[in-house]
This record gives sequence, C-alpha cells and structure tokens, in this order.
Amino acid sequence: MRGIDMHLSAGEVVVLMGANGAGKSTLVKVLCGFHGHDAGTMHLDGVAYLPTDAANAISHGVVTVHQSIDDGVIPDLDVATNLMLNRLTEPGAGVLVRDGALRRAAQKVADNMGLTMDVRTKVADLSVADRQMIAIARAMAYEPKVLILDEPTSSLSASEADRLFSLVDRLRGQGVAILYISHRMSDIRRIADRIVCMRDGEISGMFEQSPLDYDGAVTAMLGHSMTDVDIGVQDGGQPILEIDTLALSRGSAPVSFSARDGEIIAITGLLGSGKSELAEIIFGLQRPKAGQMRIAGRAYAPQNAAQAVAAGVFMSFKDRSTNAVIPDFDIANNMTLPFLRLFSRATVLKGRSQRQAAQDMIRRLGIVCQSDDDGIGTLSGGNQQKVMIGRWLLKGCRVLLLDEPFQGVDIGARRDIGAHIRETAKGRATLVFVAELDEALEIADRIIVLNEGTIAGQHQNRNVDMEALIAQVSGTSGAQPRVNA
Repeated sequence: MRGIDMHLSAGEVVVLMGANGAGKSTLVKVLCGFHGHDAGTMHLDGVAYLPTDAANAISHGVVTVHQSIDDGVIPDLDVATNLMLNRLTEPGAGVLVRDGALRRAAQKVADNMGLTMDVRTKVADLSVADRQMIAIARAMAYEPKVLILDEPTSSLSASEADRLFSLVDRLRGQGVAILYISHRMSDIRRIADRIVCMRDGEISGMFEQSPLDYDGAVTAMLGHSMTDVDIGVQDGGQPILEIDTLALSRGSAPVSFSARDGEIIAITGLLGSGKSELAEIIFGLQRPKAGQMRIAGRAYAPQNAAQAVAAGVFMSFKDRSTNAVIPDFDIANNMTLPFLRLFSRATVLKGRSQRQAAQDMIRRLGIVCQSDDDGIGTLSGGNQQKVMIGRWLLKGCRVLLLDEPFQGVDIGARRDIGAHIRETAKGRATLVFVAELDEALEIADRIIVLNEGTIAGQHQNRNVDMEALIAQVSGTSGAQPRVNA
C-alpha cells in the first residue's frame, strides 16, 4: 500500500471498492490501529491521529466492524453481555455486575437496533445474520466518530440490510463519518455519497459527482471495463439429480425439479426462503418432511454428509470461517483435506502429488499467494474463498452444491470462480445457492426462485423477465410462468 490520499467528512458515507489484494484490508488495519504506517500522516478532527492499537483507535472514536463476524462477537457469551461488553471493561466499572441492570441496558440497545432475539440467548446459538447485527450493535455502543463497515450485508437478508441502511442514514444525520467497504452494487447504489477505488495498493479512482459513475468505479477497480457476461446458456444432458415433491418444512408446498448433466442452476431467494434447508437436505444434514430424491435414476436418501460425499455429492459451505477453513493448515492442506486418501499410499501421505494438485488449482483459479505452503490466514478473504471452492473441484462429482460461493469476493474474483465452475460443469449437475440476482445471472443456465419453502418461479437465463424475477423473490407476485425441467 502506497501513496494513499483520501478524506472522510462528517455525515457522509464513502464506499471503498477494490479487488482482492488491492490493499483495502491493510488500509483498514492502519486506520484502526492493527498496523502502523511507514510514511505520511493521519488527522482526526484536525489533530494528529496515531493509534497504537485497536483499543486506542476506539478511544479516539474510530470503530471497525470486520467482515469476519466472530471478530465482532464472543460466541460463548449471551447477547446482553456482548452488547454491553465495552461498558463492562471501562475504568471504574467494578468487578461486580448487576445482572438485571445489564440486561435492561442491553435491551435498550437491542431495541434501538431493531433486534428481536432474547438478550439472554447465547450468541453461538444464533444465526449468522443475527450475529452480524449484534456485532454492528456493539460498534454503535462506542458512539463512533468514524465507523468502518467491512462488507456488513454479506450475511444479512434484504429486510435486515434495510434495517442496517436505515441505521447508517441515522448515523450520517448525526455527523458520523462512515467508510463502507462493499462489492455489492445494490449496497453501493443505496448508500454511497462518494466512491473511492483501490488497485495494487493505490487509489485508482474517486467518484464524487452526482449521479455517481458506477460503471466507471468498477473499471477503476478492475483496471478494465466491465462487459456483460455471455455465458452461453446450456440446456444440459440427462437428468442427474431429481427432486420429487420434497417438503422443506411442515406445511410448505412440495419442491420438484431436476438438474441435468452439465447444467448450472442458481437457487435464489431471500434469507428464510428455504435455500439453506434445500442444500442441507441434499447434502444429508437435514431430513425432508416428505418426498424423495434420485441420482442418475437411483434412490438417494443420505443420512449424513459422509454418505452424501460417498454418493458423489459435494458441498461448499457459505460461512467459510466456521464451516470450511482450518486456520492452522496451509493452503495445500486446506484445499486437499477431504481427499487425503487420493494422495496417500496406505497411511503415508504422498506430499508431492498433494502439492502438485493444489498448485494446479491455484493456477486455474488465479489464487494470489506466494506458494501452496502459505498459511491460509495470509490470504485475503476472496482468495480464501477460492481455496474453499477449489477444494471441491479437485475431484469429479455427480452433484456440486455451492452455498454463496461469491461471498466476500470482488467482481474480478467472482468472474474467475464462475468461469472455472462453468468450464468444469460437464459430467455433473451444479446447484449454486445465491441471494444476489446479479450473481445468479452471471453463472446460471437456469434460475429457480424459492419463497417460503417452495418454488415461486423458474427461468432459463435467456432474456429473463427481471420484473417477474424480482417479484417472485420478494413474494409480491401472483401466478407466474413456469419453466418445466
């Protein structure tokens, strides 16, 4: 990172865009005291600002909500304690805590944020979305002058994102300067007063004129123009996965569809639409309430993930930090973990073949690293995501389930991942579970919309009726045309 010149003004939202490895994370770590800077100066309210650590930055009013949710909450504590933790550690707080007073104060914070969960609930028992909202609520308790939000909507539903945007609007009105890091164009269009783009450790573009030039911002971020994606929609071959009158929950209408050889289907819908339940049923983590599944014409009813993998059904999970990444492993060991038997003779790991497989996948997906033995923690979030996707592409399968494969990655990395998924699609059926419609349109041959546990509509990815698609996702449509498959 070098030569960064930028400013944040009170009462404005500056969106920071940059591809993976552009220097966004380094800049944020300097601003919030994790790293020192080698040259240049920073000023806060006209006074020299030199944070010695995160706590010192917070004491000056610079508060960060990091992309990794568990950096902002303590899962083993309840909601009330998480929300009030800063007050419990203030000088003079004492060693005795009045439980009733703590919960009342926490409830007030929760009410102001629109949180509806019981404040006595253990955070580890909450959904990813609720944990994200608690992390943001904790940041609000510090009454920040500068608030840094790193991909804050990546785990939120549309209604929860709207609640966050309303909060950001209120903070903007109160004079808080907000640095908002995001790749989601829906977020950027809704929230940005200005856009700052980074590339290769430098500022590559600033966009301040209204209306903001969103296409220009993407070009400044990537170094080239963003063109429409021409994916060459495929109809697919013979059915591989058949879903027959599957009930995702009690009382929901049955779900029926087939996924064909070489076909990529995007399953989209709001949080709570049934996407996660469907993915987990196919992977053997949940039982359906009714219905059946078949793979290549044979009955398929996995009792657990091991049986699913044995049947050739692989799944890449959404929350890589808790469900995928092994922090103490290097890139190669993280990538090859499920298939170590392929690289072993008896009980001896053949390290050379393991490393060669990892290196090949690193090249194919464009993973930015020094070597395959780099620690997984040295990679940016987007490159970690590429490692997790590469893990399940190392070996051929019959059905590939990808739950939010583009979460936390920039547009360029999204294209890399999507291109490789499509290049390797023949021989399997691929189901991609995404909340963002632009991601569905960029990768899918067919789009299936779920709403309240049932199929609200299906669309071949050719001249899609966007008005109908959006209405089906939001649940505001009446009867819609269906695509039989």
